Order: sequence, then structure tokens, then C-alpha cells
Amino acid sequence: MRRVILAAALMGAMASQASAEAYKLTADGYTLIVSCFRGPWKDVIWDRPNSNFIDSLIDFGYDYPTAHAIAERICRDDRLVDNLEGMKREMIRIYDEAPQLHGTKRLQR
Repeated sequence: MRRVILAAALMGAMASQASAEAYKLTADGYTLIVSCFRGPWKDVIWDRPNSNFIDSLIDFGYDYPTAHAIAERICRDDRLVDNLEGMKREMIRIYDEAPQLHGTKRLQR
């Protein structure tokens, strides 16, 4: 039983370390937080957007379904695991492709 508890504690520690993938972009005083929960594996298994990622997309003018879809797209892309620069580039690409969705805010690169 002790080994099971120890193993669970170690897995929890690994998962919390892995969840630190985040990148901040700013535009007109707003901050876009690109943030994904990552499990302790390189494979995309548990990966999902953190709520602050979705909330910051909503602050930028996206509706909830669009914000959730964008965040899921970024966080579930296996090419972007442990690739903060890639996450940044992909978010900027998505953002720039649909300026009508977020108004006149321009991301600082």
C-alpha cells in the first residue's frame, strides 16, 4: 500500500511539472495566455487547454465555442508538445487568419 501511495505522489509531481507549458502574448493591454495541461508523457494523452487559456481567448473577443476549439487545437497538436516557440507561432498564425473575430487588437510578437 505504501508503494502505491508513493507512486501516486510521484505521478502527481510529474504531472504538475508537465502542466507548466505556457506562453504569454500581449495586445493593446490584454494578455493572451497560451497554456496547456500536459501529462508526464511525450504522447498527447491527457493534454487539454487550461481554463486561463480559454478565458484569455474570450477576453480577446472570441466566443466560447471558438475559444475552446482554438485552445483544443493548440494543446492537442503533438508537434507542439515541449515546443513553446511552436505554440506561440501557431497561436499567432490562427489569430492573424481571422481578424474579424477579435477586432483590432494586434499581438506583440
